[in-house]
Amino acid sequence: MKDLLRQSLNWSVGIAVITFVLAALFTIISTSMLSGVGWALGMLIVFIIVLVGIFFDMLGIAAAAADEVPFHSMASNRVIGAKQSLKIVRNADRFASFCNDVIGDISGIISGTASAIVVIQLTLDMAIKEGSLLQIVINVAFTSLVAALTVGGKAFGKSIAINFSTDIIFQVGKIIYLFEDKFKIPVLKDKKYKKINKQRNMNRK
Repeated sequence: MKDLLRQSLNWSVGIAVITFVLAALFTIISTSMLSGVGWALGMLIVFIIVLVGIFFDMLGIAAAAADEVPFHSMASNRVIGAKQSLKIVRNADRFASFCNDVIGDISGIISGTASAIVVIQLTLDMAIKEGSLLQIVINVAFTSLVAALTVGGKAFGKSIAINFSTDIIFQVGKIIYLFEDKFKIPVLKDKKYKKINKQRNMNRK
């Protein structure tokens, strides 16, 4: 019980630090991209940020919905990406937390901030008086549009993720394989096998 609480606390602190760093980094990048550009290009950037959030939300749902069984036979046949796909499924809680809670929530926050910047640029370009009824209407309309696309997109992504979870995770496994095999960058650890090996060692003693 204590080990589980300690692991959960370490994971929570670690993911909080990662979120802080990524949020700061993404905010700086998005703000830099939006500064000095027209409102039309700014709208495009906002929609891209929304799509990033939808995409990672879909990956998190797919990891939670996927089953290990299809990947066992592929891994036994040494199919590229199968072992990495198994790691994703076995670490579905952490993978989903990173995709949904970290990237997904950061994208939602940044898209809201970016929307406000775009509205300001639009009102300046159209010489709309600050605080006027027209500015309020534009602000509400654009914010509502971004919110509708985010919620609707995530609903659509969840449906795709649940129905095609195996295919989605397998493609992600292939990408992780490139990092781990080609670039020697460890991405995921197989905590299930670590527990099994730990238990075996304890039994031997």
